[in-house]
Amino acid sequence: MDERRDILEFGIKRENEERRDGGCGVVFDPKTQRYAVGKDIGDGILRLFGGGVDKNEDIKEGVLREVVEESGLYDFLYVEKIAEAQAHYHNNSKNVNRVARASCFLVILKSSNLVKVKLEEHEKFYLDWATPKEIIANWEANNKDKDYDHYIYFFRKSVSRAKELGYDMTSVL
Repeated sequence: MDERRDILEFGIKRENEERRDGGCGVVFDPKTQRYAVGKDIGDGILRLFGGGVDKNEDIKEGVLREVVEESGLYDFLYVEKIAEAQAHYHNNSKNVNRVARASCFLVILKSSNLVKVKLEEHEKFYLDWATPKEIIANWEANNKDKDYDHYIYFFRKSVSRAKELGYDMTSVL
């Protein structure tokens, strides 16, 4: 079976797309029943923590590294790969069109203890907490160019899995 044919594709193909494979983490705190997101300082758009993974870096290790660097959250109880997708999107913070093979991991927190974040210069967001309804509504309101389709897909699958595992006991999508 051809693995490339089995992967879902999201977004709009654009001119001059830069390839940058990586992934994201859907981070859930069972104590507060909320999901961790990055909230953009300028426009309030929410994001999942994650990013590009180096060529020889394990995808799971790379995504978890990005989650820690961007959110400060590090005390993980459970991590599971949820899905992969081919994503076409515009990276607003770097102003480039991208195509990526993206992997999504569900990350269940043991605690919401924090370490100091290590944001790159172009990363202008902070850790926030929200319900699935708030997160999906934010992305849908900002999705005219289909840049958040893969986030919505990953997030819905992750919430369903967190509910199935018994961690998420309150979310409704």
